[in-house]
Amino acid sequence: MLESLSEQLSSESERRIMLFLVAALLLMGIALGTAAHLPLPVTLVAAAVIAGWLLVFSLRERRHKTEVTAR
Repeated sequence: MLESLSEQLSSESERRIMLFLVAALLLMGIALGTAAHLPLPVTLVAAAVIAGWLLVFSLRERRHKTEVTAR
């Protein structure tokens, strides 16, 4: 009985991992497919906007982290 329970738990965690991987691959495919159909200048502008947003986010998080640790 314990063996079947451990097999069920293992298979449940494997299902969750597999579902996560499938969802991640689906989202990546959608993003790459969209970029493949856009003109190159539009793709580069979108990439620059996203990179800028990530840079601003990381700087704000770093500043917030130093303010919290200083208290």
